Amino acid sequence: MADLAGDNKSGAGAKARPQFRNLDLSQLASYKLPLPGIVSILHRVSGAVMFLFGIPILLWLFQLSLTSEISFDQLREVGSHWFVRLVLVGLSWAFLHHLFAGIRYLVLDLHIGIDKPQANSSATAVFVASGVATLVAAAKIFGVF
Repeated sequence: MADLAGDNKSGAGAKARPQFRNLDLSQLASYKLPLPGIVSILHRVSGAVMFLFGIPILLWLFQLSLTSEISFDQLREVGSHWFVRLVLVGLSWAFLHHLFAGIRYLVLDLHIGIDKPQANSSATAVFVASGVATLVAAAKIFGVF
C-alpha cells in the first residue's frame, strides 16, 4: 500500500531516480556550469570585490582629491600610473557587472524570464552589456576620449 506522500515502496512501476553526489576535485575541470550560474557567481564575486577593495580605494582617492592642492597633485600622479588605471578598470567591471546582474535578478524576482531559454538570454545580455560598458569605461580611464 502506498503511503500518503505517494511513495511506492513496493518498487512496482517506480522510475529510477537520479542520484546527485558531490563533485570530486578531478571532475571540476570537466564540469560545465550553465551561463546563469556563472553570472550568479560573478555577481557575488563583484560585490565582494567592490566591498573589500573598491570602497577603501575610492575613499582614499576621494580623500586625496579634497585635502589640499598638494594632495590633489599627488592624486593626479598616482592616477596616471598604468597599474592604478588597470585597477580602476577592474573596479569598473565589478560595478557594471554587479549593476546589470542585479537588474537581471530584480526582473527574475518579478517572475519575468524565469524559463530556461529566457534565463540564458538574460545572462548573455548581462555579459554583453557589462563587457561593452567596461570597454567604454576603460577607454575613458586610459584617455582615449
